Amino acid sequence: MAVSSRYHDGEVLRGAEGGEVNHQTPRKSSSSRKSFRLDYRLEEEVTKSCRDKHGRWTNPWDTWRFPSYSTLFRFFLLDKNHSNVPTTTEALDSELPVMEPYFVQNPDRSDSGPGLRVTWLGHATVLVEMDGLNILTDPIFSQRASPLQFMGPKRYRGPPCTVEQLPRIDAVVISHSHYDHLDAGSVGSLNARFGGELRWFVPLGLMDWLVKMGCENVMELDWWEENCVPGHDDVTFVCTPSQHWSKRTPLDDNRSLWGSWSILGPDHRFFFAGDTGYCPAFQEIGRRFGPFDLAAIPIGAYLPRDVMRGQHVDPEGAVQIHQDLQAKQSVAIHWGTFALAYEYYLEPPVRLREALEQKGLKPESFFTLHHGESRLIASQDNDVFH
Repeated sequence: MAVSSRYHDGEVLRGAEGGEVNHQTPRKSSSSRKSFRLDYRLEEEVTKSCRDKHGRWTNPWDTWRFPSYSTLFRFFLLDKNHSNVPTTTEALDSELPVMEPYFVQNPDRSDSGPGLRVTWLGHATVLVEMDGLNILTDPIFSQRASPLQFMGPKRYRGPPCTVEQLPRIDAVVISHSHYDHLDAGSVGSLNARFGGELRWFVPLGLMDWLVKMGCENVMELDWWEENCVPGHDDVTFVCTPSQHWSKRTPLDDNRSLWGSWSILGPDHRFFFAGDTGYCPAFQEIGRRFGPFDLAAIPIGAYLPRDVMRGQHVDPEGAVQIHQDLQAKQSVAIHWGTFALAYEYYLEPPVRLREALEQKGLKPESFFTLHHGESRLIASQDNDVFH
């Protein structure tokens, strides 16, 4: 049965932290709350989600600008596309190899033990293994980010595995409704394989869509609301702000909310930015939930800036988010898979390295992975969480 954050069998049960809690799976506050460095439940100065007079969600920051019609006209018809993605597989394989993930090479491999492991599966899809949970972000395993698989943006680097080859998945977090982040084919395949054992975390307005797709275990949250995977109440999933927009049909502009996700466990903390422009909310998230052991932050689809600035960070903005979050390490996402903007397809990681150098940060503090590649983030300084 799908459940919203607002309703549990007809009964509302709101936690002190502002999110509703399922009374059938009570939280172990004595254990999980000890892992919080900051008692954010007592703080009021956070940016809340808001709607306009037509009931559509809006971005509340001065940093938000949606491009004008004239700017969009120039973008689609006049601006030069510098992406220059090679047309041959050989050229792409040499620059952006697709690796077979470790769990495909050895499906019976046991858990790695202490630490947090991340595997990049292309675009904004990452598999994160932490504190006993396997978490998948914005899954897209389809060839096109489109409602129709014969037209629309096509990936130039294929997915490194299929849904059937994935290990057990306990939770999926969705950032917003755009087709490159909420893919119907991938949702259907994941639901067919895992069914009600898989919990979906989505921003407000997306639960009905997932229910229509047959998903049974859906948790719909507003910014700063939280919940957990049943049986794993020591890992908290918090829907946190981002600066973006939503749309899937000609008439549903901003009818569903967008967001990032802060996933807080007893030993590790992971942040997923989803798709976002830069805004002050990341400082709020860092103050309340940082430092994060790992953050997944977008670095691509940023040119031309007058079109993309409000909705997509460039590598320099990504590094600023990394710092705002107090992330110990970050992994680059949202690049190298779809040609969604006009920068050269290999430019994002180059500019990322330059931005890190300009800030005096070590290159390994914000890294890129090959498609299908994993990295184990060792447990460090766990005492800051206790």
